[in-house]
Formats: sequence, C-alpha cells, structure tokens
Amino acid sequence: MKRVLIANRAEIATRIIHSCRSLGLATVAVFSDADADLPYVALADVAVRLPGNAPDVTYLNADAILLAAERTGADAIHPGYGFLSENTAFAERVTEGGLTWIGPPVDAMEAMADKASARQLAQEVGVAVLDGFDTSDDDGALKAAAAEIGTPLLIKAVAGGGGRGMRRVDNLDEFDAALASARREAESAFGSGRVLLERMVERPRHIEVQIFADQLGNCVHLGERECSIQRRHQKVIEE
Repeated sequence: MKRVLIANRAEIATRIIHSCRSLGLATVAVFSDADADLPYVALADVAVRLPGNAPDVTYLNADAILLAAERTGADAIHPGYGFLSENTAFAERVTEGGLTWIGPPVDAMEAMADKASARQLAQEVGVAVLDGFDTSDDDGALKAAAAEIGTPLLIKAVAGGGGRGMRRVDNLDEFDAALASARREAESAFGSGRVLLERMVERPRHIEVQIFADQLGNCVHLGERECSIQRRHQKVIEE
C-alpha cells in the first residue's frame, strides 16, 4: 500500500490520516459540500469533492468513492466505521478492482452482520451463547420457542444494531404484540423485519473485547470496553 483513500469523514478520517502518516502512507480524503471546511479535508494529501450533502450521494455513494480512488491513484480503501464499513457489496467491489480493503474479509462480514448466523457460528466453534432461538423467522415457531425458553425474554432484530428492533417480554401474553412491534421497527430501521429470541439477562454487564487479525496470522486484542451503561439497549458510555 502506498496511498489510502478514506471513505469517511470528520474525526475518524482525521485519526486514520494520522495513522497513515506514521506509516509513511499518503492519504486521500473525500468530502461532501457541507464538510468542505472541516480540518480533515486540509489534513489529507489529496481531497476529492463528492457533490451534494445527502449521505446516499456522498459517503454512501460507492460509485463516486471508487471513481475518486481511481482518479487519485489510491491503492487501498479504509472505510472507517459506519457508512460503507459493513457493506459487503462495496468491499467486494474494492477487492475485485485490485485495491486493498482495510477491514474484515467479506466472508467474516457476512457471517457477523446477521445476528442469527453469528449465533450459529459461535455455537459451532464452542462459544457459549444465551438460551435462544434463531433457526426460523416464522411467527408460530417463534411463539412456540418463546414458551420453551421462558421469560423474561428478548426479541431482537437479526439485522442492524443500536438497540433498534428489540423488545422485552415479561409475560407470554404480551409476545404477539411485542413481536409485531419489533418487526415494524426493524423493518423501518434496517429494511428487514427478521428477529431472533434470547433469554433476557437482568442487570447484565456488557463487556466488549476488540480483536484484530491480519493475513499473516498475527492476532492482537485492544483490551476491554465496559459498555453496561445503556438506555433502551443502546450504549451511552463506553469505558
């Protein structure tokens, strides 16, 4: 890699630019019209305007970003987080175009983007998971599984995150209404109303460990993050 295009904006783009400079890599920034005067634009070695302000025509516009990479001679793309960072189709286009994708391989992204397949993969390799049900999205199958798992129960959207499409059930009489509500929110937020079930853990501790591995077999972790302070199943503070 010699020149990295950063398919993101603002603070995350600034951090990636500094990291690239410490490694002797040139950087390419992309920016919407609204972001033209942000510091990261001037900080990069090259900056390319993405006309417009809406995300779908700027930072979510795969065609425009790949064209910017081609025109500036970038040989790698770093997606940052959000925007196109979990878009498997974009990652495939990057690699098929002969560029380096700085991120997880497509098969890993596909496995982990779907919470049902992620649960199943975890079980296959011996990772402990909560009692739950993830093998069917049929309403009747879900209701039968809910009765078997028991309450308190959590209905959870298979796609997306941020606490959207999640409903707690304390009484099975509430299940049908909670399922319908979770499906509606998930469909609106993520374009998919698929859900799975998990046993609700009362007063949980939410601890995350970020793990990074490369193509050479090296693997490191970045310590622990305490994420238990939440509102509506969404993290408020990470320590």
